[in-house]
Amino acid sequence: MKKKAMILLGSTFLLFSAFSCGGNSKAGSTNNVESVGVVNVPQFDADSAYLYVKSQVDFGPRVPNSKEHVACGNYLAKQLETFGARVTNQYADLIAYDGTLLKARNIIGSYKPENKKRIALFAHWDTRPWADNDPDKKNHHTPILGANDGASGVGVLLEIARLINQQQPELGIDIIFLDAEDYGASGGKEESWCLGAQYWARNPHVEKYNARFGILLDMVGGENTMFLKESHSEQYAPDINKKVWKAAKKLGYGKMFIDENGGAVTDDHLFINELARIKTIDIIASDPEGGFTPTWHTINDNMDHIDKNTLKAVGQTVLEVIYNEK
Repeated sequence: MKKKAMILLGSTFLLFSAFSCGGNSKAGSTNNVESVGVVNVPQFDADSAYLYVKSQVDFGPRVPNSKEHVACGNYLAKQLETFGARVTNQYADLIAYDGTLLKARNIIGSYKPENKKRIALFAHWDTRPWADNDPDKKNHHTPILGANDGASGVGVLLEIARLINQQQPELGIDIIFLDAEDYGASGGKEESWCLGAQYWARNPHVEKYNARFGILLDMVGGENTMFLKESHSEQYAPDINKKVWKAAKKLGYGKMFIDENGGAVTDDHLFINELARIKTIDIIASDPEGGFTPTWHTINDNMDHIDKNTLKAVGQTVLEVIYNEK
C-alpha cells in the first residue's frame, strides 16, 4: 500500500473516538438472511474470513520471487477452484522500479463466465519487501507479514467466493487477486506501484473484458478502522461509492463507513480506472489525520491487529451490493 498524498478534503470526520462496527459481529452462521424487499443475501462468516487471512500470513511474507510467494499463490488458486470458480493464472515478468525482475502472478476466479453483465472484485496478495514505515529503522529492510495490507482483502474475497459457490448472484463475478502491488518506491512515481494491476488492465484475462463496476479491498481487517470515500474513487466512480456507503449504512455500519471525502491513494483501482476504463472504487482504511493504520508497512502488520468486526462489516457490505445488482 502506498501513502501518496493523503490530502484530506474535509474536516468533519474527526469523530474517530465515536467509532464502532455498528453491527452484530457474530459470524459462524452460514445461513442466508433476507435483505428485506430485495433479495436473499448470504451471511458473511467473519470467523471463516479470519482463517483465510491467517492461512496467508502463515506462509510468511509473500514477496515476489520468494518460495513463500509461490506457495501462497498455489494456495489461493486452489481455494478458488475448490469454491467452484473458473481459475485463470496470469503469469508475467514485471520490471520493478529498481530493475528487479519480478515473477508475478495475477489469479482470477470467475463465476458465470458466460454472463456479459459482470462485477470485478479486487485485492492484492503480495506483501511489502521492506518495513520502511516501522518506527525502528533497524526494521526498514525487513519484509512485512501483511496481515492487513494484503491478506485482509484477499481473506474477505475468499469468504465471498465460498458463499458464491453456494448461492450465485444474478451477475457474473470475477475475483481478481493482483500481484506486485507493494514493490513500489517510497516517495517515487505512481507507476512504480501496482505493477500487477497495470499489467492486468492492459492485458485482461478475457479479451475485451468489461465489468459494470469494480470494488478494490485494501487494508480491510484492522482494529478501530474507518473508511472514508477515497478521492480517486470519487473522481471516477462516485455512483459506486454512493451505492456501497448506502449499503453499509443500511446494514448498520455507518459509523465505520464514514460518508466523507478522504484523500487520494495510489492503489490498484487508479490504474484499473485509467487503463481498463472500468469504474472502480477503493475501500481502504484511513485515519482522521490523512494517513493509514498504525501497522502500515511495519513489522506489526500481523494477526494481532486483525479484527473480525472489520472483516464482517466489509464483507457483508460487499455481499449486499453484489447480490442486489440486476
